[in-house]
Amino acid sequence: MDARILDEAADWLVLWHDQGMTEAECADFERWRARSPAHRQAWARAELLMGRLGDLPRDWAMPVLDRPVRHARTSRRQVVAKLAALLAVAPTAWLGWQWAGEQGWTADVRTATGEQRRVTLADGSQLLLDTHSAVDIVFDGLQRTVHLRTGAIAVETAPDATGLQRPFAVHTALGRLRALGTRFTVRQEDAVVHLAVTEGAVEVTLHGVTVPRTVVPVGQQTELTKQGVSALAPVSVQQQSWVHGMLMADAMALSDVCAELSRYRSGILQCAPEVAGLRVSGAYPLTDTDRALAMLQATYPIQAHQRWRGHWVTLLAR
Repeated sequence: MDARILDEAADWLVLWHDQGMTEAECADFERWRARSPAHRQAWARAELLMGRLGDLPRDWAMPVLDRPVRHARTSRRQVVAKLAALLAVAPTAWLGWQWAGEQGWTADVRTATGEQRRVTLADGSQLLLDTHSAVDIVFDGLQRTVHLRTGAIAVETAPDATGLQRPFAVHTALGRLRALGTRFTVRQEDAVVHLAVTEGAVEVTLHGVTVPRTVVPVGQQTELTKQGVSALAPVSVQQQSWVHGMLMADAMALSDVCAELSRYRSGILQCAPEVAGLRVSGAYPLTDTDRALAMLQATYPIQAHQRWRGHWVTLLAR
């Protein structure tokens, strides 16, 4: 991509973050973004980068996140130069699933941010993909396999009508989960795979191990890590509420509520430190985060400060 366009995108990103933009600047930005597909693609990279600034090395991230730069031209140009460099290498680094998909990585089934999708497989099994999730499906004469690439899925298996007794399994980054006539959910994030069984049982075999490590029975959950399989624990109703499109909070820290809602919302949703520890209870719709935020504001002493047409939201004390 043209380095000049990436530099301009980085400049707009810094201008946007630093106390917002004036109406005239917003109009100029819209004209810039509409100039060509390359400009729109550069801004798409910038938006992805913006959502992950917290993951940058501290000496790169802090000038953008914590220090005003609009009136310090030298400092501002240094920040823009660093951002432009990051934008240029983003596709091969840590911008993640969405950018990789735009570059040609495709799964058999995937969902966008904020989307949930239910799929009926060839054998009649049901698959529900959570927000920002992707799977590959391999059904042949020997297997019924779902490869979870990213995100979370809920599985309801059906009997193998072919009479071949093909096993139904979910392959994750850390191991194989074989269904034993069951309903279960799997979430893959960072270096952890979360498994919860709500019907039947699931056999867990870690990668590199030939003998199954454990069988997780109905009503139990566990975690897979590189170190092994954690001890079993009762399934949490709150953790399973996403299957019904809801976030169930029971004295949950507002910062954790924000983190969960942000998975279903494009742009940035963050929580100010002074209200981060506020305890929240209630049921909030995951597929309508604007409504969820309105419910929070109506119930608790907080207000949502919105920037850039609602794409950047900060919850503050009211």
